[in-house]
Amino acid sequence: MDKLNIMIVGVGGQGTLLASRILGTIAFKMNYDVKVSEVHGMSQRGGSVVTYIKYGTKIYSPLIEKGEADIILAFEKLEALRWTEYLNNDGMMIINEQEIAPMPIITGTAKYPSDIINIIKQKYKNIFTLDALKIAKQCGNLKAVNIVLLGVMAAKTAIAKQIWDEAIRETVPAKVLNVNIEAFNAGYQAI
Repeated sequence: MDKLNIMIVGVGGQGTLLASRILGTIAFKMNYDVKVSEVHGMSQRGGSVVTYIKYGTKIYSPLIEKGEADIILAFEKLEALRWTEYLNNDGMMIINEQEIAPMPIITGTAKYPSDIINIIKQKYKNIFTLDALKIAKQCGNLKAVNIVLLGVMAAKTAIAKQIWDEAIRETVPAKVLNVNIEAFNAGYQAI
């Protein structure tokens, strides 16, 4: 593998930063050069958040341009649509079906777009969707959506499951480790 470009997109409070740390740990464990860059909108107020993770033999910049993402983990449907142009033609997008209304929709000045998944699937073929919030709730922690999505990604990539498990155990706080391991395994088996 020369390099892998991953984007995590969501809104503030969804655990995108923890997910990026886990992915960075995985790359490090595989002896790759890794760069991570976090871009925050109004993240503390539920605004858009995007994290870039690039790893490979030698990485010079963490930024990913339009059409360069190999994988996009979308923690929310509207964020999936917002960042779709960054996915390369053969790339994979994993989308949580959750809808979190941004401020223009809450105030009534805009409408939440309908049929987002089908719009994305018209252009890209490797699109996987699931209700990660429902799975996280079944595992006992609504905040484990990020780990459910990482589980799906793990099942769809060639990275050994053991490396994922080790990275999660090293990165996730001990008090929520068991529920996150359960959420990861549920995501791994979901699709």
